[in-house]
Amino acid sequence: MTQQKITIPTPLDFGFWRTAHSHGWCALRPFVLDKPCQRLTRVLRSSQGPVLVELASGSDGTLQALVRSPRTLNRPDVAALKEQVAVMLRLDESLDAFYATLDRVAGNDEFAWIRAARAGRLLRSPDLFEDVVKMICTTNCAWSATERMVAHLVSKLGSRFNENHADFPTAAQVAAVSEEFLVREARTGYRSRYLLELATQVARGTLDFSRWPHLGEDELYEEIVSIKGLGPYAAGNLMRLLGHYRRLALDSWCRPQFSKIHRNGRRVSDKTIHRHYRRFGPWSGLVMWLDLTHEWFK
Repeated sequence: MTQQKITIPTPLDFGFWRTAHSHGWCALRPFVLDKPCQRLTRVLRSSQGPVLVELASGSDGTLQALVRSPRTLNRPDVAALKEQVAVMLRLDESLDAFYATLDRVAGNDEFAWIRAARAGRLLRSPDLFEDVVKMICTTNCAWSATERMVAHLVSKLGSRFNENHADFPTAAQVAAVSEEFLVREARTGYRSRYLLELATQVARGTLDFSRWPHLGEDELYEEIVSIKGLGPYAAGNLMRLLGHYRRLALDSWCRPQFSKIHRNGRRVSDKTIHRHYRRFGPWSGLVMWLDLTHEWFK
């Protein structure tokens, strides 16, 4: 086993910890978040198989990746790993338009901290299949159940790096098992048929996620909700991971969190929450999420 350090340049407005800890994905395998040390670890893919990558912010503001692999990575593997990290941490996306909207609409009010903290990027998986599967596993259940289902999918079906770490399974790996296996081993319940149908479509090429970044906002939303197991809430969250932030994607955590922060715990309607953030237009959902999670970093 070898260790290799890779330095990854980042935009000036990039905040590693704000991105790594931006939402619940950091708690779902194969991600492993080390809060005290502010490190994010997960298995990624290379030509020599699964490799373990530990990410942390360097003292000079760059992103430092410590890669553990069976052999020293060649240049194509290093480039591929950098690309996967760039996708996960949204390194190629600009926040200029978002910050300009905050300055214009909010000025120096309660949301001025967002630019100062270099917040705004939301962690995602290296590929959309993983994001969609995880989103299906968030529906109609407690978060602890989501964590268990995803952990089982990784441990039972993912390509293993070592005893403690495995990659997220590919569509082909999921499609190769039965619905009964998913129910029994992954404990995904009624979602098993949805996951199997999704994996089969992706493995066969009848569902092509590479199209999604090029679709318009409304067309993309309609395509997402056409997938079995994905309703408006899940679609809104997936839209955020694809750079569309107009929808709020309210759920059983967001509503009481908003009430606690802005209404002293009094219950409010969804219309009230929408009205609170609508001045931010296409960025409404991102402002809402950052507002509701601000206390995570205090």
